[in-house]
Amino acid sequence: MTQTEPDQSEMEASRASIGQSMGRWRLMVGRRVMARLAIDTIAPGLELTHLDVLDAVWRARSEGEVTVGTIAEIMRIDPSRASRIVADMVARGALRREASQADARRIIVVMTELGTKLIGEIKAVKRGVIKSILADWPEDDVGAFAHLFDRFVSDFETFYQNRENAGRGSGT
Repeated sequence: MTQTEPDQSEMEASRASIGQSMGRWRLMVGRRVMARLAIDTIAPGLELTHLDVLDAVWRARSEGEVTVGTIAEIMRIDPSRASRIVADMVARGALRREASQADARRIIVVMTELGTKLIGEIKAVKRGVIKSILADWPEDDVGAFAHLFDRFVSDFETFYQNRENAGRGSGT
């Protein structure tokens, strides 16, 4: 072993530390801390599910027309629940329903100017929180963390997807 290679006990301690940090992170994500901060700052009358619908419409719009079914799938909720949340956001003026250009029998969900403004402000609050957290970090650390965190999340997604695909292939 060279001086630059950590020994196995150091690697195992690092993995354990990552696992502990992930547990703490999961609790904050589960409590929707970032979204709650955004709601408190931007739109105290909204609920977390309202943000989820706005985010789902925002993300899905690049794929084509967004339907309530698309939103339900992204949010992993029942279409009837998605429809109720969409109706509430339509009543609040953040979304609107339109006839599809491809099939006039189909109704799509479109973000309004207010919805676009809300999603932009919410994203700005989230970026502001991250900026505050990283304010004392050296620029190189921020860049390295951004790269490594994205790599970790991407690899985790790939790991999970591979396990899901393997489970489907084995008949389980």
